Amino acid sequence: MPGTARVEIRTLKVGRYVAIEDSAYKVLSISKSKPGKHGSAKARLELENLFTKQKRSHVGTVTDTIHVPILEKGSAIITHLQGEEVHAMDTKTYASLILPIDTSMKLDPGGEIQWVEAMGRYKITRDH
Repeated sequence: MPGTARVEIRTLKVGRYVAIEDSAYKVLSISKSKPGKHGSAKARLELENLFTKQKRSHVGTVTDTIHVPILEKGSAIITHLQGEEVHAMDTKTYASLILPIDTSMKLDPGGEIQWVEAMGRYKITRDH
């Protein structure tokens, strides 16, 4: 999967991210069981989609590997709003960004936002 790395499930911690079926998920909780007579220890991950907030779970052995998305974060200045998109300029690279609008935030041209990118998708995480 492009934009990801692989790690063992046993190394994951709450608050980290995993990639399943081309979506990035935040780990909400991890529960591990002891190894049984005929099998290895299992881990149950409770996950929340980074972009849609949809919840799901994933079960696997603690030695299984899972994809972890490589997140990129930054800040940007809003240049203008157009329909359902926010046009902004990255404060470090001066690159133009087109982000989906978040209706729960107060966004005004000239304002600063924090953004996160995972697996080619962008999200506004905070407005200033």
